[in-house]
Amino acid sequence: MKRIVLFVALILAVLAWLAVRWTEQRRRPPVAPPAAADTTSAGFRAVQLYFASPGGDSLMAEPRELIEPSTLRERVAALVRELDRGPARGGVAVLPAGTSVRFAYQDADGLLTVDLSRSFVREFRGGAGAEYLAVASLVRTLAANLPGVKRVLLVCGGEPLATLGGHVPLDRPLNTSDFP
Repeated sequence: MKRIVLFVALILAVLAWLAVRWTEQRRRPPVAPPAAADTTSAGFRAVQLYFASPGGDSLMAEPRELIEPSTLRERVAALVRELDRGPARGGVAVLPAGTSVRFAYQDADGLLTVDLSRSFVREFRGGAGAEYLAVASLVRTLAANLPGVKRVLLVCGGEPLATLGGHVPLDRPLNTSDFP
């Protein structure tokens, strides 16, 4: 008889415990599963890169999606890196190979100063047309993707740069409107 009483007491205890758990769950609002992260657009930005046209007589735009960097230097470096990688849709790369960004600064008047690696000058090959297209590609890409940029000053290896190949003066800021 003791066994039966213990067995019934055990069953009642288990039922009481289940009833308490069930009522606790009913009182709590349902928890929604965490939302899946939207990775298709988070942190990405559409940019326009400018490469020489196949005929080499003008620039052509190429859209790309880039991860959005947080600092100005990283944004400028990402754009220059993409120009260095070259076009994916039929244009011609005109930026000297290996060009990278050492430093970038934009003042309140819209002057963007970009300090490029020495590869910008060392690896340049070409005449007046190639020089114009290399500078125009860089200036147009930066102006199109960085808000407020009105003028661009190119520096190389921390030193002022008179010209890239002897034809386009780079010793003063370049107006972005001069490179339509």
